[in-house]
Amino acid sequence: MTDPIKVLAIESWTLYAVGIILIALRMVSRRMALGGFSKFQADDWIMAFIVITYTGDVISVNQVMQNGSNYLPPGVAESLSPQGVKNAIWGSKMTLALEEFQLSTTWLVKACLLFMYNRLTNGLPREHLIVKWVAGYCVFGYVLTQILYLGVWCHPITEYWRVPVKYPQCATYYNHLITSTVFNVSSDLIMLCIPIPLIAKTQLPLKRKIILYSVFSLGLFVVLTAILNRYYNFTQPYSPIFLNWYIGEASTAVYIANVPLLWPLLKSLFRLDTWSGSRGSRRTP
Repeated sequence: MTDPIKVLAIESWTLYAVGIILIALRMVSRRMALGGFSKFQADDWIMAFIVITYTGDVISVNQVMQNGSNYLPPGVAESLSPQGVKNAIWGSKMTLALEEFQLSTTWLVKACLLFMYNRLTNGLPREHLIVKWVAGYCVFGYVLTQILYLGVWCHPITEYWRVPVKYPQCATYYNHLITSTVFNVSSDLIMLCIPIPLIAKTQLPLKRKIILYSVFSLGLFVVLTAILNRYYNFTQPYSPIFLNWYIGEASTAVYIANVPLLWPLLKSLFRLDTWSGSRGSRRTP
Protein backbone atom coordinates (compact mmCIF):
# COMPACT_ATOMS: atom_id res chain seq x y z
CA MET A 1 0.00 0.00 0.00
CA THR A 2 1.26 3.49 -0.87
CA ASP A 3 2.32 5.53 2.13
CA PRO A 4 0.39 8.86 1.91
CA ILE A 5 3.00 10.59 4.09
CA LYS A 6 5.79 9.64 1.69
CA VAL A 7 3.67 10.48 -1.37
CA LEU A 8 2.91 13.98 -0.05
CA ALA A 9 6.53 14.55 0.92
CA ILE A 10 7.78 13.64 -2.57
CA GLU A 11 5.05 15.63 -4.32
CA SER A 12 5.33 18.74 -2.15
CA TRP A 13 9.12 18.98 -2.20
CA THR A 14 9.21 18.34 -5.94
CA LEU A 15 6.71 21.14 -6.58
CA TYR A 16 8.68 23.32 -4.17
CA ALA A 17 11.95 22.66 -6.01
CA VAL A 18 10.38 23.72 -9.32
CA GLY A 19 9.02 26.87 -7.69
CA ILE A 20 12.39 27.81 -6.19
CA ILE A 21 14.11 27.23 -9.53
CA LEU A 22 11.59 29.52 -11.25
CA ILE A 23 12.12 32.20 -8.59
CA ALA A 24 15.89 31.96 -9.08
CA LEU A 25 15.51 32.20 -12.87
CA ARG A 26 13.22 35.19 -12.41
CA MET A 27 15.90 36.94 -10.34
CA VAL A 28 18.51 36.30 -13.02
CA SER A 29 16.13 37.50 -15.72
CA ARG A 30 15.25 40.65 -13.78
CA ARG A 31 18.92 41.40 -13.19
CA MET A 32 19.47 41.20 -16.94
CA ALA A 33 16.49 43.44 -17.65
CA LEU A 34 17.20 46.06 -14.98
CA GLY A 35 20.98 46.06 -15.04
CA GLY A 36 21.69 44.78 -11.53
CA PHE A 37 20.22 43.50 -8.28
CA SER A 38 20.37 47.00 -6.78
CA LYS A 39 17.70 48.07 -9.27
CA PHE A 40 15.21 45.40 -8.27
CA GLN A 41 11.66 46.66 -7.86
CA ALA A 42 9.07 46.05 -5.14
CA ASP A 43 7.65 42.86 -6.63
CA ASP A 44 11.12 41.34 -6.92
CA TRP A 45 11.74 41.82 -3.21
CA ILE A 46 8.28 40.52 -2.39
CA MET A 47 9.02 37.40 -4.42
CA ALA A 48 12.26 36.96 -2.46
CA PHE A 49 10.19 37.07 0.76
CA ILE A 50 7.73 34.56 -0.69
CA VAL A 51 10.56 32.01 -0.54
CA ILE A 52 10.12 32.11 3.27
CA THR A 53 6.33 31.74 3.29
CA TYR A 54 6.44 29.12 0.53
CA THR A 55 9.01 27.10 2.48
CA GLY A 56 6.86 27.35 5.61
CA ASP A 57 3.89 26.15 3.55
CA VAL A 58 5.68 22.97 2.48
CA ILE A 59 7.08 22.23 5.93
CA SER A 60 3.71 22.77 7.61
CA VAL A 61 1.75 20.66 5.16
CA ASN A 62 4.07 17.71 5.77
CA GLN A 63 3.90 18.17 9.54
CA VAL A 64 0.10 18.06 9.42
CA MET A 65 0.20 14.88 7.34
CA GLN A 66 2.65 13.23 9.73
CA ASN A 67 0.95 14.21 13.00
CA GLY A 68 -2.72 14.58 12.14
CA SER A 69 -4.82 17.21 13.90
CA ASN A 70 -8.01 17.69 15.92
CA TYR A 71 -10.01 17.36 12.68
CA LEU A 72 -11.22 13.85 13.54
CA PRO A 73 -14.48 11.89 13.25
CA PRO A 74 -16.74 12.08 16.34
CA GLY A 75 -15.44 9.97 19.22
CA VAL A 76 -11.97 9.36 17.80
CA ALA A 77 -10.20 12.14 19.73
CA GLU A 78 -11.49 10.79 23.04
CA SER A 79 -9.87 7.42 22.36
CA LEU A 80 -6.42 8.74 21.46
CA SER A 81 -3.41 7.68 23.52
CA PRO A 82 -1.44 10.41 25.36
CA GLN A 83 1.10 10.38 22.54
CA GLY A 84 -1.74 10.54 20.00
CA VAL A 85 -3.16 13.60 21.75
CA LYS A 86 0.29 15.21 21.79
CA ASN A 87 0.70 14.57 18.06
CA ALA A 88 -2.80 15.88 17.30
CA ILE A 89 -2.13 19.09 19.25
CA TRP A 90 1.13 19.66 17.36
CA GLY A 91 -0.57 18.85 14.04
CA SER A 92 -3.36 21.30 14.86
CA LYS A 93 -0.83 24.05 15.56
CA MET A 94 0.82 23.23 12.25
CA THR A 95 -2.59 23.46 10.57
CA LEU A 96 -2.95 27.00 11.92
CA ALA A 97 0.55 27.80 10.66
CA LEU A 98 -0.17 26.16 7.31
CA GLU A 99 -3.21 28.35 6.78
CA GLU A 100 -1.18 31.46 7.61
CA PHE A 101 1.63 30.49 5.25
CA GLN A 102 -0.91 29.65 2.55
CA LEU A 103 -2.70 32.97 2.89
CA SER A 104 0.57 34.89 2.93
CA THR A 105 1.95 33.10 -0.12
CA THR A 106 -1.15 33.45 -2.28
CA TRP A 107 -1.79 37.09 -1.36
CA LEU A 108 1.85 38.09 -1.76
CA VAL A 109 1.77 36.55 -5.23
CA LYS A 110 -1.21 38.79 -5.99
CA ALA A 111 0.86 41.75 -4.79
CA CYS A 112 3.70 40.80 -7.17
CA LEU A 113 1.33 40.64 -10.13
CA LEU A 114 -0.32 43.94 -9.20
CA PHE A 115 3.04 45.71 -9.02
CA MET A 116 3.80 44.36 -12.49
CA TYR A 117 0.41 45.52 -13.80
CA ASN A 118 1.03 48.89 -12.17
CA ARG A 119 4.16 49.32 -14.29
CA LEU A 120 2.46 48.09 -17.44
CA THR A 121 -0.38 50.61 -17.07
CA ASN A 122 1.83 53.66 -16.55
CA GLY A 123 0.58 56.29 -18.97
CA LEU A 124 -2.86 54.65 -19.19
CA PRO A 125 -4.96 56.54 -16.61
CA ARG A 126 -8.08 54.36 -16.80
CA GLU A 127 -6.25 51.04 -16.60
CA HIS A 128 -3.90 52.40 -13.91
CA LEU A 129 -6.89 53.36 -11.76
CA ILE A 130 -8.39 49.88 -12.21
CA VAL A 131 -5.16 48.32 -10.95
CA LYS A 132 -5.31 50.53 -7.85
CA TRP A 133 -8.94 49.58 -7.19
CA VAL A 134 -8.11 45.88 -7.54
CA ALA A 135 -5.15 46.32 -5.18
CA GLY A 136 -7.46 47.93 -2.64
CA TYR A 137 -9.90 45.05 -2.95
CA CYS A 138 -7.08 42.53 -2.40
CA VAL A 139 -5.85 44.37 0.70
CA PHE A 140 -9.40 44.55 2.08
CA GLY A 141 -9.97 40.84 1.41
CA TYR A 142 -6.71 39.80 3.04
CA VAL A 143 -7.19 41.95 6.16
CA LEU A 144 -10.82 40.89 6.65
CA THR A 145 -9.94 37.23 6.16
CA GLN A 146 -7.17 37.47 8.78
CA ILE A 147 -9.41 39.26 11.29
CA LEU A 148 -12.16 36.67 10.93
CA TYR A 149 -9.70 33.76 10.96
CA LEU A 150 -7.72 34.79 14.04
CA GLY A 151 -10.34 36.66 16.03
CA VAL A 152 -13.88 35.63 15.12
CA TRP A 153 -14.41 32.13 13.75
CA CYS A 154 -12.62 30.41 16.62
CA HIS A 155 -11.74 32.18 19.85
CA PRO A 156 -9.75 32.17 21.96
CA ILE A 157 -7.14 31.18 19.40
CA THR A 158 -5.95 28.29 21.59
CA GLU A 159 -9.17 26.45 20.67
CA TYR A 160 -7.66 25.82 17.25
CA TRP A 161 -5.40 23.16 18.77
CA ARG A 162 -7.66 21.83 21.52
CA VAL A 163 -7.95 18.00 21.53
CA PRO A 164 -10.71 16.95 21.58
CA VAL A 165 -12.08 20.06 19.90
CA LYS A 166 -14.79 21.94 21.77
CA TYR A 167 -16.22 23.88 18.83
CA PRO A 168 -16.38 22.06 15.45
CA GLN A 169 -15.54 25.27 13.61
CA CYS A 170 -12.08 25.24 15.24
CA ALA A 171 -11.32 21.94 13.53
CA THR A 172 -13.22 22.16 10.23
CA TYR A 173 -12.31 25.82 9.42
CA TYR A 174 -15.44 25.84 7.25
CA ASN A 175 -16.42 29.49 7.77
CA HIS A 176 -12.84 30.60 7.22
CA LEU A 177 -12.47 28.46 4.10
CA ILE A 178 -15.63 29.93 2.58
CA THR A 179 -14.57 33.51 3.33
CA SER A 180 -10.99 33.14 2.12
CA THR A 181 -12.08 31.34 -1.05
CA VAL A 182 -14.59 34.06 -1.96
CA PHE A 183 -11.95 36.79 -1.76
CA ASN A 184 -9.16 34.64 -3.21
CA VAL A 185 -11.03 33.43 -6.29
CA SER A 186 -12.87 36.69 -6.96
CA SER A 187 -9.66 38.74 -6.81
CA ASP A 188 -7.86 36.27 -9.10
CA LEU A 189 -10.66 36.45 -11.66
CA ILE A 190 -10.66 40.26 -11.55
CA MET A 191 -6.88 40.34 -11.95
CA LEU A 192 -7.09 38.07 -14.99
CA CYS A 193 -9.09 40.79 -16.76
CA ILE A 194 -6.36 43.43 -16.38
CA PRO A 195 -3.75 42.29 -18.96
CA ILE A 196 -6.24 41.24 -21.65
CA PRO A 197 -7.17 44.78 -22.86
CA LEU A 198 -3.52 45.85 -22.55
CA ILE A 199 -2.42 43.10 -24.93
CA ALA A 200 -5.29 43.89 -27.29
CA LYS A 201 -4.07 47.51 -27.60
CA THR A 202 -0.51 46.58 -28.56
CA GLN A 203 0.75 46.55 -32.15
CA LEU A 204 2.18 43.05 -31.83
CA PRO A 205 1.51 40.39 -34.49
CA LEU A 206 -1.45 38.13 -33.77
CA LYS A 207 0.79 35.14 -33.08
CA ARG A 208 2.63 36.99 -30.33
CA LYS A 209 -0.59 38.34 -28.87
CA ILE A 210 -1.86 34.77 -28.59
CA ILE A 211 1.32 33.77 -26.76
CA LEU A 212 0.88 36.63 -24.30
CA TYR A 213 -2.80 35.82 -23.82
CA SER A 214 -1.80 32.23 -23.05
CA VAL A 215 0.87 33.26 -20.53
CA PHE A 216 -1.37 35.63 -18.59
CA SER A 217 -4.35 33.26 -18.78
CA LEU A 218 -2.35 30.71 -16.80
CA GLY A 219 -3.93 32.38 -13.78
CA LEU A 220 -6.98 30.27 -14.51
CA PHE A 221 -5.03 27.29 -13.20
CA VAL A 222 -4.61 29.07 -9.86
CA VAL A 223 -8.37 29.56 -9.70
CA LEU A 224 -8.92 25.91 -10.62
CA THR A 225 -6.56 24.60 -7.94
CA ALA A 226 -8.14 26.89 -5.34
CA ILE A 227 -11.60 25.57 -6.21
CA LEU A 228 -10.44 21.94 -6.17
CA ASN A 229 -8.74 22.56 -2.84
CA ARG A 230 -12.03 23.62 -1.30
CA TYR A 231 -13.96 20.91 -3.13
CA TYR A 232 -11.95 18.21 -1.39
CA ASN A 233 -12.17 20.09 1.91
CA PHE A 234 -15.95 20.01 1.81
CA THR A 235 -16.69 16.70 0.04
CA GLN A 236 -14.15 14.44 1.74
CA PRO A 237 -14.26 15.31 5.46
CA TYR A 238 -11.47 13.90 7.62
CA SER A 239 -9.45 12.99 4.53
CA PRO A 240 -5.91 14.44 4.21
CA ILE A 241 -6.23 14.69 0.41
CA PHE A 242 -6.82 18.45 0.72
CA LEU A 243 -3.18 18.82 1.83
CA ASN A 244 -2.02 17.84 -1.66
CA TRP A 245 -4.19 20.58 -3.12
CA TYR A 246 -2.90 23.14 -0.63
CA ILE A 247 0.65 22.78 -1.87
CA GLY A 248 -0.61 22.48 -5.44
CA GLU A 249 -2.43 25.81 -5.18
CA ALA A 250 0.53 27.62 -3.63
CA SER A 251 2.97 26.15 -6.16
CA THR A 252 0.79 27.02 -9.14
CA ALA A 253 0.52 30.62 -7.92
CA VAL A 254 4.30 30.88 -7.53
CA TYR A 255 4.91 29.43 -10.99
CA ILE A 256 2.52 31.77 -12.73
CA ALA A 257 3.84 34.87 -10.95
CA ASN A 258 7.34 34.19 -12.26
CA VAL A 259 6.84 32.85 -15.80
CA PRO A 260 5.88 36.22 -17.40
CA LEU A 261 9.17 37.76 -16.24
CA LEU A 262 11.49 35.15 -17.73
CA TRP A 263 11.54 36.66 -21.23
CA PRO A 264 14.88 38.55 -20.94
CA LEU A 265 16.61 35.35 -19.83
CA LEU A 266 14.95 33.20 -22.50
CA LYS A 267 15.76 35.81 -25.16
CA SER A 268 19.42 35.72 -24.17
CA LEU A 269 19.69 31.94 -23.91
CA PHE A 270 17.94 31.13 -27.16
CA ARG A 271 18.87 34.27 -29.13
CA LEU A 272 15.25 35.23 -29.65
CA ASP A 273 14.21 38.54 -31.12
CA THR A 274 12.26 41.21 -29.26
CA TRP A 275 8.49 40.96 -29.04
CA SER A 276 7.88 43.91 -31.29
CA GLY A 277 10.90 43.65 -33.56
CA SER A 278 11.86 47.16 -32.49
CA ARG A 279 13.91 48.00 -29.44
CA GLY A 280 12.19 51.30 -28.93
CA SER A 281 8.68 49.87 -28.67
CA ARG A 282 9.39 47.24 -26.07
CA ARG A 283 8.30 47.84 -22.46
CA THR A 284 9.88 45.95 -19.58
CA PRO A 285 7.22 44.49 -17.27
